[in-house]
Amino acid sequence: MSSVSFNNLVLADGQQHRLLFHLKGLQQQGPGGVELHLDCRLVETVRDLPVKETSFLRNTISECQACGLGGTEVVKPRCAPGVCFRDDMCIETANGVECAPCPDGYTGDGFNCDDVDECQFNPCFPGVKCVNTAPGFRCDACPLGYVGLPVEGVGILFAQTNKQVCDDIDECKGPDNGGCTANSICHNSVGSFYCGSCKTGFTGDQVRGCEPELSCGNSLTNPCNINAECIRERDGSISCQCGIGWAGNGYLCGKDTDIDGYPDEKLKCKDANCRKDNCIFVPNSGQEDADRDGQGDACDDDADGDGIPNEQDNCRLKPNVDQRNSDADSHGDACDNCRVVNNPDQRDTDGDGKGDACDDDMDGDGVRNFLDNCQRVQNRNQLDRDGDGVGDACDSCPDIPNPNQSDVDNDLVGDSCDTNQDSDGDGHQDTKDNCPLVINSSQLDTDKDGVGDECDDDDDNDGIPDTLPPGPDNCRLVPNPDQIDDNNDGVGDICESDFDQDKVIDRIDNCPENAEVTLTDFRAYQTVVLDPEGDAQIDPNWVVLNQGMEIVQTMNSDPGLAVGYTAFSGVDFEGTFHVNTVTDDDYAGFIFGYQDSSSFYVVMWKQTEQTYWQATPFRAVAEPGIQLKAVKSRSGPGEHLRNSLWHTGDTNDQVRLLWKDPRNVGWKDKVSYRWYLQHRPQIGYIRVRFYEGTQLVADSGVTIDTTMRGGRLGVFCFSQENIIWSNLKYRCNDTIPEDFQEFSAQHTVDSI
Repeated sequence: MSSVSFNNLVLADGQQHRLLFHLKGLQQQGPGGVELHLDCRLVETVRDLPVKETSFLRNTISECQACGLGGTEVVKPRCAPGVCFRDDMCIETANGVECAPCPDGYTGDGFNCDDVDECQFNPCFPGVKCVNTAPGFRCDACPLGYVGLPVEGVGILFAQTNKQVCDDIDECKGPDNGGCTANSICHNSVGSFYCGSCKTGFTGDQVRGCEPELSCGNSLTNPCNINAECIRERDGSISCQCGIGWAGNGYLCGKDTDIDGYPDEKLKCKDANCRKDNCIFVPNSGQEDADRDGQGDACDDDADGDGIPNEQDNCRLKPNVDQRNSDADSHGDACDNCRVVNNPDQRDTDGDGKGDACDDDMDGDGVRNFLDNCQRVQNRNQLDRDGDGVGDACDSCPDIPNPNQSDVDNDLVGDSCDTNQDSDGDGHQDTKDNCPLVINSSQLDTDKDGVGDECDDDDDNDGIPDTLPPGPDNCRLVPNPDQIDDNNDGVGDICESDFDQDKVIDRIDNCPENAEVTLTDFRAYQTVVLDPEGDAQIDPNWVVLNQGMEIVQTMNSDPGLAVGYTAFSGVDFEGTFHVNTVTDDDYAGFIFGYQDSSSFYVVMWKQTEQTYWQATPFRAVAEPGIQLKAVKSRSGPGEHLRNSLWHTGDTNDQVRLLWKDPRNVGWKDKVSYRWYLQHRPQIGYIRVRFYEGTQLVADSGVTIDTTMRGGRLGVFCFSQENIIWSNLKYRCNDTIPEDFQEFSAQHTVDSI
């Protein structure tokens, strides 16, 4: 056969073994100058060459066959078995033979295809065996403790986009508690679980079982002292609380004469409330003892132990024998927070030990007073959107200029923006009410979306409605879209013991469903003078003790209020009332539902009958005993309201008497009384009880009034000095008392 040149190669007669040799030489040295001797008809017998070299060879032979020169017979290649990877992939064309692309799971040129190992792309769940097949792959079943489908498929793309999913099995869910003993805690873990201790309220273990530990209803399992109340907590556990007139930890209770929370004698327990009261007959819930002599300041004639009686000492709680007083303001230099500036009120807004009167930055926000647009409220940013010179942080009308900050009705809303339009009667005008048509004096807005919880279907904004399907939300105030509840008690795990997630456990949280209120605290309060024009008496002097849980009023004064800033809807309010003097016989009490200085409820107690000494504008007569009044004054603070408060009975456009103790008994000097108030403004329910020692001495019974639909709490005095309100406690409570149902049923029968 004559030689013919194609692609710079010389083709001639030859043998198959020489063909293989020269092909390899060609790949190593390149196409120039390498002879390949072959017979075009022998090419199809060549086998076992690498893909790249085989492809090169076939193309070369194809050119050889197409030439037909030198007397060689031209044979057109045809599909034959074994030409392509699979016979059905062979395609005859005008120029010869082509092979279709390799199928999924293989790689190559179609003539030769090699299997792809998809397992290298990790398609299986961690720990699950991946088996490569030709073609494709498969994943074994999910491991023990997981649930999911086995996976099998073909090709790289499938392996990359169809990963095996194995979900953890929560073995603790279901009626068998994961196999753990009943009333014990089953702990789920990734791929497994384990059985833990008995639930709160049960005792035992996984071997012996878990049996009820304590029970309020069974005298055999009730752990509380005979003089204590057994209480079932929100989480189902049991706690004990000593009854009124008793003090201790609930398991041990001793007599508490002054009802301040400390027993007259030390108890054999380590709790703080088991130690002996350092003032047995004078309530002092803070147990303050300046000179550490074991006698509380409240009953120590020389509280600082400097040898000077309290009445003569210008520093009652700090020793100062020299009694030096540079500014002559009644506070000696040793205890005066402004030694050379007269400041009888000793006010210290930022609590830095320097009185406001001599502190060039009263609120401690880093802005000097003369530059600060909120001198007593921290506001480093000094924002003032209405440009009236009063910062937004302390502006009673932040959107309307009111530089004088006038607030005639003492409702914390400036007169310039005070509309007094309150559709739901909860003490918040419609323009500032986050639920203008739903009673919610507390204005709680957990998710800060501008809509109060009372009218918000999803308080925590986690996508699970509070009450509607797919709810109800098992953590209404804490986002938990997964709704995990391992012990199936209806309360999500994330809020199990702290429902509002305020970092105070529910058992000691005064408002477990309000993250903004945790403990009783009257350290911040608003003073309200109810007879600002009168000059017959001075204004009250308030002293706050025990971290805001005790208030003392020292002066014989005009009527006045100390009002906390926290507003409540339903609330329980209790405290110990004590007049620590034998001087005078006038009014003392407490308030609730305060909305402004013309709108509040007051419980007030007069010692003796007396006609008010100022007969203008009308003659007011006070009878002895406890009174519950609804104040809704058209005139507001002044002589009309003053005389109306003094007067026992109704006064048109001023005061309504809702209840009066029929005993007509006045309070006793230096005797402690405990009050317990329940107010449910949503239904108008009011009930107040008074105890002398351990004995109930007065009970208003169920009283219904809807004049004020919630508000703030505080204390009240009128012309009486040395009043102590001790061991104060408030708790959010919207639960409807059982006696309301009885009351409603009885009134329904009476009306038929």
